[in-house]
Amino acid sequence: MFLLIMTFVLWGMQAVNGAWLFIAFPRLGWKIPAGVVPLLLTAFILFGMSYTRTHEGMLAGALYYASYICFGLVFLAFCISAACVFLSWILQFFHLSARAWLGPLSLAVMGVVFALALWGGFSTPRVKRIPVTVPGAPKMKIALVSDSHVGMGVSLSRFDKALRKIEAERPDVIFLLGDIFEYGPDLKKYAVRLKQTNPPLGIYGVFGNHEYYMGYDRSKTLFKEAGATLLTNQTAVLANGVQVAGIKDARTARVTAQDVTDLLAQTAPEKPLVFLSHTPLYAEEASAAGADLMFSGHTHNGQIFPFKYLVKLQFPRVYGLYDVNGMNFYITSGMFYWGIPLRFLAPAEIPVIEVN
Repeated sequence: MFLLIMTFVLWGMQAVNGAWLFIAFPRLGWKIPAGVVPLLLTAFILFGMSYTRTHEGMLAGALYYASYICFGLVFLAFCISAACVFLSWILQFFHLSARAWLGPLSLAVMGVVFALALWGGFSTPRVKRIPVTVPGAPKMKIALVSDSHVGMGVSLSRFDKALRKIEAERPDVIFLLGDIFEYGPDLKKYAVRLKQTNPPLGIYGVFGNHEYYMGYDRSKTLFKEAGATLLTNQTAVLANGVQVAGIKDARTARVTAQDVTDLLAQTAPEKPLVFLSHTPLYAEEASAAGADLMFSGHTHNGQIFPFKYLVKLQFPRVYGLYDVNGMNFYITSGMFYWGIPLRFLAPAEIPVIEVN
């Protein structure tokens, strides 16, 4: 069923793109842009996505980038084509013809948007410093690593560059917010490199949904090799007295609001408390239970605009720093990307939280 839906969506977006090209440039005809190209490109993208799930090596790597980039560009082209078709209809209502200039303009916009999306996807994530105040908490610097999806789509050298940025910030502790490891070769090397960051107060983390997809035991092993303390509906206390609580992925592991309340009830109310949840849910419950800070990822801030607005249909908070009844809640856009190696109007980041 998923494959059928994916095939239809892919073909449908390209059919809209082809239809717009035919409207804007009638000499092209409709058979190639709206008929042949969508069928061939859909088959190529689906084959590339399937092949790279079970194969490794240079060919698989090249096919991964080619197929996933095509997927992303098709989506962006669809958004622009649909907007142009809609604008063309509006202008026709007022008896205005836009074909002569709107067609070339749409191609120019696509070119600029494609370039920006590729640049956003392949550039090194920026460091974003976020100062917060927590009364009674010691001064500390927290680095967040979320949604890196390292493996087939993110090379070890790219991951190393991002980690060197973290090391330059000299954080006291690193929190892993899930979706760290993806399928692909040599994942142990990524874990070993993460362990080498060696922050003074350690590395603590929670699973995201993708850790479950790639195998619970395998993910636990990778977290262990990264030197990370995995929190699965558990709490820990840092050497500076700050408490850290983390839950399993809320959606995948079906964690309830009551589970969060019961977990945080085990902590000491007089000590600062940090709550980690990959999925940005249960902020109100965490605040009511005494959490001072909460960190989440998962949303990627939409990754490719305007996908952000679809994400907003699932989560009331998508990206940035929120005040939830006195609790500071930060949702990060993530270190890299999932699947499609593009970012448009939703840059990747490495958040560094400066407490007090």
